[in-house]
Amino acid sequence: MIAWLRRRLQSWMRPRQAESLPVRLRRNRIYVLPTATGLFFALLLGTMGLGALNFNNNPGLLLALLLAGAAQASLIAAHMQLSGVVVDAVAADPVPAGEPLRLRISLGARDQRMRRGLRISHGDAHVHAAFDHHGGTVELPIPTGRRGLMPLPRLELRTLQPLGLARAWAYVWPRQVALVYPAPEMQAPPLPAPAGDAGRAQVTRAGDDVHHLRGYRAGDAPRSVAWKASARRDSLLVREYEQHRSDQLLLDWPLTAGLPYEQRIRRLARWVDDAERQGRRYALGLPGQAPVPMGLGMAHRHRCLRALALMPGEAAHA
Repeated sequence: MIAWLRRRLQSWMRPRQAESLPVRLRRNRIYVLPTATGLFFALLLGTMGLGALNFNNNPGLLLALLLAGAAQASLIAAHMQLSGVVVDAVAADPVPAGEPLRLRISLGARDQRMRRGLRISHGDAHVHAAFDHHGGTVELPIPTGRRGLMPLPRLELRTLQPLGLARAWAYVWPRQVALVYPAPEMQAPPLPAPAGDAGRAQVTRAGDDVHHLRGYRAGDAPRSVAWKASARRDSLLVREYEQHRSDQLLLDWPLTAGLPYEQRIRRLARWVDDAERQGRRYALGLPGQAPVPMGLGMAHRHRCLRALALMPGEAAHA
């Protein structure tokens, strides 16, 4: 019930839709309410005031009024901590699905006042910020669920400064999207045969030395398992085979035939990472779009993983 009420209240608060950056927080979008400590303090002041009036205690009444004035000033100060804050930009580098997306949030102000004790949050993730008119940058990790373009969420900026009696908050909703790569397959088979070398046989077989063995991966042939070495190490080990290498790898969609749709995408993502780590040039062929030509490097990797991330869903592809 409380969560539902909170969502309803948020739907009435500004902004009600995504907005372009930069955004300056003005008084019409800053909300201030007393905290639990503030409510207790107000009850205490009311009790003090009533007692002072009942017993005609002028010093006690003066003290209650002074404390009430300080509490009122703290409400204004909390509001002023957010007033004039500018969210200049929000950016994030692509990450595989399942890993947190680190939002880089650039903050600034158009006045000379120092901002302290600001907290930027979304859901359970939060980060603290403090900056002056020179501005500052903070990183907020937010969870990712699946590959593709992820709209940025509505971010909450709040503060309890200076006395913790009031909570001032405002929302910023960037009209941006972040790219989420597909999560690479954890136990993928080795890279496919190089382009033009598909007919070449494996020429050298490694022995049972530990340096020639690796852990078993799904899809490995049973005849390649080193049973004696596996028994000694209490885990399945597979013999590595030397192959004629080429710099021309074609990571084509038909190579993943027989796998579920999303797993095919994850396997190709793993092969892209493996080819990049091994320094081997590779191309990517996907259905319904022009192939990504041969290349190597971070820009080429981003182009391939972006193409995989933007592949249509399984229902659309069927």
